[in-house]
Amino acid sequence: MSAEGLEAARSKMSEAGVQPQAIEVFTHYYHQLEEGVTGLIAEDSIDPLTDPPMLSAVEVSPEQAAEALGRTAIIKLNGGLGTSMGMEKAKSLLPVRGDQTFLDLIVEQVRAARATYGARLPLLFMNSFRTRDDTLAALAAYDDLPVDGLGLDFEQNLEPKLLTSDLTPVEWPADPTLEWCPPGHGDLYTTLEGSGILDRLLEQGYAYASVSNSDNLGAAPDATIAGWFAASGSPYAAEVCRRTPADRKGGHLAIRKSDGRLILRDTAQTAPDEMHYFTDEHRHPFFHCNNLWFDLAAVSKVLKERKAVLGLPLIKNVKNVDPADASSPEVVQIESAMGAAIEVFAGATAIGVGRERFLPVKTTNDLMLLRSDVYDVTPEGRLDRVVDPAPLIDLDPKHYKTIARFDGHFPDGVPSLRGAESLAVVGDWTFAGDVTVTGAARLEDEGRPSTVPSGTVLDG
Repeated sequence: MSAEGLEAARSKMSEAGVQPQAIEVFTHYYHQLEEGVTGLIAEDSIDPLTDPPMLSAVEVSPEQAAEALGRTAIIKLNGGLGTSMGMEKAKSLLPVRGDQTFLDLIVEQVRAARATYGARLPLLFMNSFRTRDDTLAALAAYDDLPVDGLGLDFEQNLEPKLLTSDLTPVEWPADPTLEWCPPGHGDLYTTLEGSGILDRLLEQGYAYASVSNSDNLGAAPDATIAGWFAASGSPYAAEVCRRTPADRKGGHLAIRKSDGRLILRDTAQTAPDEMHYFTDEHRHPFFHCNNLWFDLAAVSKVLKERKAVLGLPLIKNVKNVDPADASSPEVVQIESAMGAAIEVFAGATAIGVGRERFLPVKTTNDLMLLRSDVYDVTPEGRLDRVVDPAPLIDLDPKHYKTIARFDGHFPDGVPSLRGAESLAVVGDWTFAGDVTVTGAARLEDEGRPSTVPSGTVLDG
């Protein structure tokens, strides 16, 4: 049945206008699914990455930094809807500071870098079919943002979800859009090639790309890293950060013993009986920030040689066709991770960066910190943490998981957290304005909706 399934999937993609390159990549992974490829990376096949060069020790002249940034394009992955937080539009449209969204702050960061270094610095968003319209509508207010006729985005490919029972494309008449999914951010390379954006960047004299997630406001344009990367001569580099116990689930780089190349290993690529190795922050002391730098010409060359199929490790993601309906049919979403491309390029490298380069928002716990006075916003749109370390936030997911419920519990804004070590909230607590948290504070469940009055100091 799988041969028929593949043909049906290819036809469906072709009829939907999916790029031919993306159809070939999908076919590559489909065959791997048939063969039962797991993508697991055994601990005894790798050595830990323990001593990458550190940004704090890099010496780059101002001239080198400015020249390199002037030949760099900024790419933001913007395909996520924030569904885990109950959102139905691009997560980057979420207000972070006052009325300023992720998008607004990203624009400020790029504008500031352009002014400081006299760089063209194009900003391109890789949108999905679900995020494109809302994102472009929000960016329309910035008429000075596009440069060199490149526009502001390119659209990620889409592919059919496959029934786990027989690997045929699922049909869901109740909402046909749910029959489709984006193929993970590993699709970045295929889309750059198929959209023509990669060739256009090269034609206009750009040499490098700096890529990061739109929900990571720490990954602002950085001329020093650009200068370091240009001087390294490497085709590809990943930013890594020193792990703490809070980072045990994050993917990490390792050195493959068979050929000495750097590879990315995520939790999905680790056998259950080896997770204790994966989560050991002493054995694997650096995690992958998902901030990437690559040489545009090197990527173009490899894509053309391989006919757009880089062969990144398969990620088999099993879900329900309707994520909100656990009784809907079980499907496979074929995905890959963009950071896994590091193993494709001989001479690829990594650079250790500070925690300020890694500020992703995956939960409302993360959002609460960014909205609090733990961070100041600089005139350049950067988030500057004013306390060290940042307090640990643990909000009861029963009451705070979605944005709507989170906002409802903080109608006058989040409390002051500058003096806090941690805040744990169990139960249904609504915070009035002018609340201050100090020390290790905890609110217990009172079994009913409760309020923290204005002017309260929660002292651990």
